[in-house]
Amino acid sequence: MVYGITQQSGGHILVESEPGRGTTFKIYLPTLPQHDAALETPLARKHASGGSETILVVEDELAIRGLMREVLTRRGYYVLDTEDVYEALRICAQHPGAIALLITDVVLPKMNGPQIAERALQLRPGMKVLYTSGYTDNAILHEGVLQGPAVLLPKPFTPEALARRVRETLDAQATPAAGGA
Repeated sequence: MVYGITQQSGGHILVESEPGRGTTFKIYLPTLPQHDAALETPLARKHASGGSETILVVEDELAIRGLMREVLTRRGYYVLDTEDVYEALRICAQHPGAIALLITDVVLPKMNGPQIAERALQLRPGMKVLYTSGYTDNAILHEGVLQGPAVLLPKPFTPEALARRVRETLDAQATPAAGGA
């Protein structure tokens, strides 16, 4: 994950190792130009609106799942969350109300995100899908995990970026999302 984020940011990692002395990892990231930093002032950012839809989050990292739940709940969404892919499918089958959006990590134990989406969409055909990943877009497409016009939120992401991408995905016209589409 660190390698993917570093590469995606245009940086590189240097590893130095000596037997009996240990290993040092140096991570080099490019600096942010001054004019770009000015664009990200709080006043310049458009605040992402919330909603009242139900969202199912499938994420195996507790801290990320907790952050997503908190950010989305504070914006008015009803959040169902789990780390287990089979529990996510059970929720899809048994939850009594509508589930508007599935947010799933691309890489999970037991099943990948597109496989979860494919099965979940069989249970909930109108549900939209948003993928998250710590790998670069190119790495995911190169490995064939995601194909076509998949909606992807790269990790790490800010709470505002999550809220914005969720709202954009919910508001977008329906497109197939199963099988990594």
